[in-house]
Amino acid sequence: MGRVGVLLLNLGGPDELDDVRHFLFNLFSDPEIIRIPVPAFQKPLAWLISTLREKKSKANYQVIGGGSPLRRITEAQAQALKDKLQEKGQDAEMYIGMRYWHPYTEEAIASIKRDRITKLVILPLYPQFSISTSGSSFRLLEKLWQEDPALQQIEYTVIPSWYQQPDYLHAMAQMTAKELDQFSNPDEVQIFFSAHGVPVSYVEEAGDPYQKEIEECTKLIIKNLNRPNPYTLAYQSRVGPVEWLKPYTEDAIPELGAKGVKDLLVVPISFVSEHIETLQEIDVEYRELAEESGIHNFHRVPALDTNPLFIEGLANLVVDALDAPSVKLAQVSQLKKKVKMYPQERWEWGMTTAAEVWNGRLAMIGFLALIIELISGQGPLHFVGLL
Repeated sequence: MGRVGVLLLNLGGPDELDDVRHFLFNLFSDPEIIRIPVPAFQKPLAWLISTLREKKSKANYQVIGGGSPLRRITEAQAQALKDKLQEKGQDAEMYIGMRYWHPYTEEAIASIKRDRITKLVILPLYPQFSISTSGSSFRLLEKLWQEDPALQQIEYTVIPSWYQQPDYLHAMAQMTAKELDQFSNPDEVQIFFSAHGVPVSYVEEAGDPYQKEIEECTKLIIKNLNRPNPYTLAYQSRVGPVEWLKPYTEDAIPELGAKGVKDLLVVPISFVSEHIETLQEIDVEYRELAEESGIHNFHRVPALDTNPLFIEGLANLVVDALDAPSVKLAQVSQLKKKVKMYPQERWEWGMTTAAEVWNGRLAMIGFLALIIELISGQGPLHFVGLL
């Protein structure tokens, strides 16, 4: 089989507070995170957002220790996966490719080439597929493969999503059951699945299967759990003025409080590692919101991290992928019902919905351009003497 490698894909996070602004700039420079109609405005917009959000983001990271634990946890997951694969008789080198911070995907690819890997399994650490997570990384990898003849010599296969993997589902159910049993009345606890949100347009216009996979995954975990508890699914972490998948977590919690819910167990369904959205957004912001809403018994299921059953599931995914026909990067959109990996929108004349949306976006860009000029002191309005 030659030298086998496994490339684990993830988001990445700032290692320390001084990294926060640069990380945010990288994040919002990605058109899969924030899409605007004029590509030339992407980086100026990313600069503006990272500048405006830097102070608050630094404060949030300070709460969880001054940086993201994501790199450390992913490295631990990689080592645990390597050990588990060896137990199964499969030697493999592990590589970590983060999308927005070190070790970047490009760094991982350089190491893969240097180590002369001949067969590669590309495994995103996102159970469910979305164009804004796995899709963004696949887009970058496809570009790298097209531009580098050396990469084209490597036999590779992609695992697009794996939310149905039995060991993953059993691990989620077991950890949920363990937390439920900490309550005085376990069967009466409201289970609250909180997933990272995406814009509605990704699902309705671009065909992103994320919402469908999240909903199916929720039902599968509940089936594995086999408890009578009521459950809710909501979406967190929205950014910007556009509509995201609903219900929003920040709305759903007060609604449950108004209905008299007192015991709440949050399950972070789209995250397999502890990071800012579990440690700060859920554990701090949503806990406070729950208290304000009259929900005084608030627990959270920990992220899987290096849970042995979860690592077993990842190892089975790799072994199965090595034995199955290869799935190429160009095939992923077809596998996902022809998802538009890089969704494009068209503008229409007249009083149409598309025109209204684009007019709003263009107005927003103009407003942002004005703010940038006011902050920087440079630009066309200064040039003609209007500012």
